[in-house]
Amino acid sequence: MITEVRNPPAPDVIVLGLGAIGSAATFQLSERKAGVLAIDQFAPPHQFGSSHGETRITRIACGEGLEYTAFARRSHEIWRQLEARTGAELLTQNGLAVISGAGPRAIAHGNPDFLATTVQAARDAGIDYQTMSGSEFRANHPAFNVGDDDTVYLDTTGGFVRPERCIETQLALAKANGAEIHTGEKVLHFQQAGDLVTVTTDRATYKTPQLIVTAGPWLPQLLEPAPDTPPFRVLRQVLYWFRVREQALRQHQPEQFPVFVWQVPAPEMIYGFPALGTADDGLKIATEQYLETTTPQTVDRTVSASEIRGMYDTYVRPFFPGLEGDCVRSAVCLYTCLPDARFIIDRHPAMNRVIVASPCSGHGFKHSAAIGEVLAQMVAGEPHLDISKFGFSAGWAGPRPMLR
Repeated sequence: MITEVRNPPAPDVIVLGLGAIGSAATFQLSERKAGVLAIDQFAPPHQFGSSHGETRITRIACGEGLEYTAFARRSHEIWRQLEARTGAELLTQNGLAVISGAGPRAIAHGNPDFLATTVQAARDAGIDYQTMSGSEFRANHPAFNVGDDDTVYLDTTGGFVRPERCIETQLALAKANGAEIHTGEKVLHFQQAGDLVTVTTDRATYKTPQLIVTAGPWLPQLLEPAPDTPPFRVLRQVLYWFRVREQALRQHQPEQFPVFVWQVPAPEMIYGFPALGTADDGLKIATEQYLETTTPQTVDRTVSASEIRGMYDTYVRPFFPGLEGDCVRSAVCLYTCLPDARFIIDRHPAMNRVIVASPCSGHGFKHSAAIGEVLAQMVAGEPHLDISKFGFSAGWAGPRPMLR
């Protein structure tokens, strides 16, 4: 039975959804001594959304566009501060390789010129980097079967973050700061009337002067229809861990194996991480598909044997000879995508006390710590990083072809 909560007083702000962005926003609000109520239908970190799977790539030089650099750079600063404060290991900077070449190549996050944009972003950000031929790169990174004439961008500022640890750390600090965190509570709807927003869950009804909605793949279902509502698409993605050949393990460890984004000559690009354990623990590698939509309720969370075989034959064996066909682990996650891998960080067009954040599109986690800070600044009326390109009124381009 739903009951209206009248006492204690309405929180200063409610946060809906405690994945990458919601956990960061809750922490940042708690640091500003705001009265925060944070709600999630599960117990984060969990495996039902977009913020799980052991690792996420982080890149300050962003091939999605120059406007993302500031978010990634500030996130690195925040994660280092959190590490110093808690002792948690969150960020590993083992380098970033972006690989492409001549002929038809898979696009990456909506950009067929992902490599060139990465280089331009690095120049504008003052990042030290190298570009080299595939043969030069392979000489120092023999695990990669890169073509001699491919081009490789390499820097040492990129690497990976550990999503579950980031979420756990920020929520623990927020709770210690006095934030009220409700898990296992499902939000049904919200509505603004005057200066208050009413949030109805399966347990209670709450009122607040400010609401932040960071619901990931559940966001399209929660948003009220509005003329400027963007064309969200929820997409099933599969993560794979393939066994490493024992004699090749050293070549796949972080010291010799940077994180990578590779525009291979195939329908989908691949990305991946170094081996973080034994050969039997495997190495994580994945593609991204943009054709079949789903919902959090209907997505198939199993990974079939045929999917594994297809992944290995098309995207692993030709490019990583040190990996075996034995998939030791797999996971399904969800992307909440907009055309050209764009973000939404804006106030709802029909409810000015509701802030909507969907900085996802498959490349959001690296930016999440900074965007959480931006959301807290928006609530407090503080200056924040430029989000002018991430509004509801942005023009939405049609889909790009998968090959150029």
